[in-house]
Amino acid sequence: MKVVGGSASVPLARGIARELSVDFVDVAFEKHPGGFPDGERYVRLLGPVSGEHVVLVQTTHPSPMIVELFLLADAIRDTGARRLTAVVPYFGYGRQDKRFLDGEAVSAKTIAKHIAVDCNELLTMAIPANPEVLKTFPLPTREVSGMPAIGRYLKSAKVDVLLAPDQGALRLAKEASSVAGVPFDFLVKKRIDSYTVKIEPKALDVRGKSVGVVDDVISTGGTIATAAKELKAQGARRVIAACVHGLFVGPAEANLKICDEVIATDTVLSPHTKVSVAPEFAAAIRALR
Repeated sequence: MKVVGGSASVPLARGIARELSVDFVDVAFEKHPGGFPDGERYVRLLGPVSGEHVVLVQTTHPSPMIVELFLLADAIRDTGARRLTAVVPYFGYGRQDKRFLDGEAVSAKTIAKHIAVDCNELLTMAIPANPEVLKTFPLPTREVSGMPAIGRYLKSAKVDVLLAPDQGALRLAKEASSVAGVPFDFLVKKRIDSYTVKIEPKALDVRGKSVGVVDDVISTGGTIATAAKELKAQGARRVIAACVHGLFVGPAEANLKICDEVIATDTVLSPHTKVSVAPEFAAAIRALR
């Protein structure tokens, strides 16, 4: 087995290779230091993969990383790999899992269809849409949980309680709490529009405590910031925001200043990446048949 990392996921890919005790294959991403002047992607494998089971790790965010994934998958197949497992830590374009209006593309299935051209199976994490969409993909697909990694970090940070920002994320808080060894609960969220949420008051035993708020994705940070304000109003001593996918777009950094700490995993690299999900993906790869 060998591991190849796309440019969006090199640290995670190296981590997976270490966990599996297998070789990491370097990739050249540009022909020359300036790259293509029109922004086209270039990839070249710098090691042999013929006859190997290859694990290709690449987050499909931002959009050019999708093209890079397809180019790498094609190169790996063309140079003789016998099996190709795609690890897509953050599945960009995964939010639209159904057609709401005539003529719309179902982007999650569209990306999966193209991955299936060269790959035997797909592993991903915290799919933004309904996880049930994975059952409609044209290749075997498994969602790997990042909550054990989040739970390990929050345990080391000595949080007293874990909260989900809404009931929909309660399963995430429950899973992370089982690793952190602390109780969990959820806040009541009402979404006003795409950018505005309201956290309904709910009495919680957080006074003087260190609280971790866990979610799958932090995008603009509005939900987490609103939750942190409510927790601070109820007397929380410290609020740590934790997510699997840290996108941190738009006003996110300003919104999250109310939090005492913000952490994210290495599915999407950011200044807040403090946790690796390499052990979780390595375990899922070992379980492949």
